[in-house]
Amino acid sequence: MEKLNQINHNSGFLYGDFIIIVIALVVIEILYIKFVKKQKYDFGSTIGSFGVAIGNILLRPISVGFTTFIFTFFERFALFHFKIDNIFVWIAGFFAFELCYYWMHRLHHTIRFMWASHAVHHSANVYSFPAAIRLGWLSIVSLGWAFYLPLVLIGFPSVMIGALLTFNLAYQFILHTEISPKWGVFEYFLNTPNHHRIHHASNPQYLDKNYGGTLIIYDYIFGTFAKDNGNEVVKFGLTQPIISYNPFVIALREYWLIIKDCSKANNLGEILKILISKP
Repeated sequence: MEKLNQINHNSGFLYGDFIIIVIALVVIEILYIKFVKKQKYDFGSTIGSFGVAIGNILLRPISVGFTTFIFTFFERFALFHFKIDNIFVWIAGFFAFELCYYWMHRLHHTIRFMWASHAVHHSANVYSFPAAIRLGWLSIVSLGWAFYLPLVLIGFPSVMIGALLTFNLAYQFILHTEISPKWGVFEYFLNTPNHHRIHHASNPQYLDKNYGGTLIIYDYIFGTFAKDNGNEVVKFGLTQPIISYNPFVIALREYWLIIKDCSKANNLGEILKILISKP
């Protein structure tokens, strides 16, 4: 029970103390865009993002409870049992977690039933802080949790994995803005706003690039890194844009499209092909 409480506390941090920082940064970004850049701010998109975030918060106890149960259950079968108070375990865990995140993220762009959940995050047609809180409502179904299960089976404490996931989510929030300057030498190994804006681009040459969470090094290693070539305006959102600001449309559209396609299938094999096909 103590471990369950620890994991719930860690995973809830983003929606607890950090929410104050979220609101503050959104306000700063609004003021900067309106009074410094003198551009129109899309309040409708922001309202839609917060609507999606509320739905995610309401459903989050289910996903956290399920993931906690799975991780703590399989923890007893781990090959090793690394000590959480060892700094080298944390360092190794961080790089291992980032590798798992990279492949989780990449496959969520490759397999349709996974993309249905992740598409919610890419649905904003403007790249701003509120886009960061557009998180899918059915993360259990998309199997994101399964990519971290190997870390548990190796021997990394489930509490550590929960903490690393929380840090990853919190860190990525600050990446979702165009008002940040480049980060200099950090651009070579960290995921930055400059890199992540390309990940959210819908221009054909930028699709399925820059999957990193906190680190960008795995994109270099696996050949998925891309940078702004400066030849055209970067467009954001989905290749088939969502115009609606309705959070239910934003969160569930891709699932509805999958259901429509599956309803036309003639057999189970065709349904399976639809689910695992590329988005």
